Amino acid sequence: MAAPTPPPGVPDGPHAAPVPPELAKLLRDQLESVADEVEEEVRRQVPEYARPGTYGMHLRSGVVQALTLFVDHIADPHGQGAAITATYYELGRGEALEGRALDALQSALRIGGLHAWRLMGRTAEELGLDSSVVAALGELAFQTVHEVAEAAAAGYAEARLRSTDELERRRRRLLDLLLGEGPVAPEAVQDLAHGARWSVPRQVAVVALASTPDQREADRPLAAAGALVDMDSRPPRMLVPDPDGSGRFGGRAFTLALRGRPAAIGPTVPLDEAARSLHWATRALGLMGRGILPRHGVVRCADHLSTLLLHADEPMLAQLQSRVLAPLDAVAEGPRGRLGETLLAWLLSGSNVPDVAARLHVHPQTVRYRLRQLEKLFGDALHDPGARLDLILALRAQALRDDETFTP
Repeated sequence: MAAPTPPPGVPDGPHAAPVPPELAKLLRDQLESVADEVEEEVRRQVPEYARPGTYGMHLRSGVVQALTLFVDHIADPHGQGAAITATYYELGRGEALEGRALDALQSALRIGGLHAWRLMGRTAEELGLDSSVVAALGELAFQTVHEVAEAAAAGYAEARLRSTDELERRRRRLLDLLLGEGPVAPEAVQDLAHGARWSVPRQVAVVALASTPDQREADRPLAAAGALVDMDSRPPRMLVPDPDGSGRFGGRAFTLALRGRPAAIGPTVPLDEAARSLHWATRALGLMGRGILPRHGVVRCADHLSTLLLHADEPMLAQLQSRVLAPLDAVAEGPRGRLGETLLAWLLSGSNVPDVAARLHVHPQTVRYRLRQLEKLFGDALHDPGARLDLILALRAQALRDDETFTP
């Protein structure tokens, strides 16, 4: 692995500094004693390395490796130190795989590098070396710390990327299991959830999302909040844990996270019934696309149960409308719409003419005139409870289809 490029202000390679190569042997002879003091200083100043555990296990070898790289650069200005930087690359990977931040390792490098330079710089001064040589040694020490820090950061980033990809694959498998057909074994869910680092909730809701050119724009914030997200499915979907017990997925915050993407939230169900929530969320999203439910924003199935029920079996709904609204077929298209609107408002208002007039913004006499026409068309059916219920269902479905802004 090639050594990282030094930052501005650091000579481009150890050969740029006038350091006598014979100094390498003297410093190498002191390497173990310097490593002892550097190790002690790091343990004193970085709490993670003062405790027993993985950090302390690798500290000694890391210190020795970095000091060896520094001395090797003096002995061979053209050497790359690939084996040693590879060691720090693996140390960085290890931090990521253990789920830790890189802060402790970076602090140890800064503190250890500074302390090592103080010790070795003191030796250089005791030998009476020229000040330019001492300065060059300081630059070389800085370069060495930079090299190993960059190697550790590269290993950390690579492992994090691989870990993120693997975690995403595991979460996708878990989502497929929860939303698949057939019964879901609790043991299988627990095993997959453990590998996916996902806490198993008691209840869930499934969100169906409208497709957009950038399918993944809503992925990160929602996945980070604990949702299982699949933006590649049709429609894109996510499973939300404990939707009624947390503010993470409620109200304005959830809408903002979606960045304007229309979405339908299925009913809250037990975890093993997640597929049912997906079914209703998908159906609601389809009704949004047709204007039967609001086309924009976030639609919650719990707020539109009657509409979803009406459209659960649309061929059957069409049969109901054809049968109970047949008397209106004898009326011309323009008056037919007004009569249907008046009849629904009258049925929903408890047959109160002034309320109907206020709802429709017409004169009460106009309402009475239309009601006389409806009496001629429907006769006794207007006063039969069963027939009135059928009329309400048929007329409401028609109103939702004809006018997405209709509010009964």
